[in-house]
Amino acid sequence: MLTVLSFNELVIREAILNAVSHRDYRHAGSVFIKQYPTKIEFVSPGGFPPGITPENILWKQNPRNRRIAEVFARCGMVERSGQGANRMFELCARESKQPPDYSGTDDYEVFLTLYGKVQDPRFLTFLEKIGRERQMSFEATDFITLDLINREEKLPQWARDRMPALLKSGVVEHIGRKYMLSRKYYEFVDRKGVYTRKRGLDRETNKQLLLKHIRDNRDKGSRLNDLRQVLPALSRRQVQALLAALKKQNKVWMVGKTSAAKWYPCEENTDCIK
Repeated sequence: MLTVLSFNELVIREAILNAVSHRDYRHAGSVFIKQYPTKIEFVSPGGFPPGITPENILWKQNPRNRRIAEVFARCGMVERSGQGANRMFELCARESKQPPDYSGTDDYEVFLTLYGKVQDPRFLTFLEKIGRERQMSFEATDFITLDLINREEKLPQWARDRMPALLKSGVVEHIGRKYMLSRKYYEFVDRKGVYTRKRGLDRETNKQLLLKHIRDNRDKGSRLNDLRQVLPALSRRQVQALLAALKKQNKVWMVGKTSAAKWYPCEENTDCIK
């Protein structure tokens, strides 16, 4: 049984060092730290450095006080200058906690909230089990990537570069061009129904989106290129497979055979399979 503390000492240290080294010293005031039973808040004067936002803080760096950050790095207080946010996100993901929350930040102060509750301790056990079975160890960025997948967030390119290895490990699966945690995970945590719903509803939802577009354009018909715009995350072949399924269900029919072919909806209670 894994033991995870509510607050990771390394994460707290990174948050404090970031608040001291990246605050805006042109503004008067102090760095405030408020601790609650399930969260800790850090408030430092001045907003983010130019170009940094809550959305890109994990990927983009622009130290406001570079000399202070370099001093911390030389003293061994941080592993590498400018990597504090990455470290916090990684450690939170490793412990299955919510990622650092900067949503309260504005132009006058950086507001960081760290949460202490473990969201899914079984996921940590699952990763350990996969590691033993596959005789592999997950990289630091893998934990962040898996956390993004679990929260259905968009993956940056560096995370996509790790997907072949994660797919091979059996931790994640494809859904079109997107990814989800694997069947093995949902079986391990006894949530098979959730897996079926996510896989099944995704295909049915895509079919319904195509059918709605075809019905809305019943007068002029819908070309394949138009239908691909409805589901841009899917490949040409995947969209064609969905259309074939709708045709088999007697819901749509096609006129033409080339790229100029058009799809039309079938009227209710009418057999229009061509």
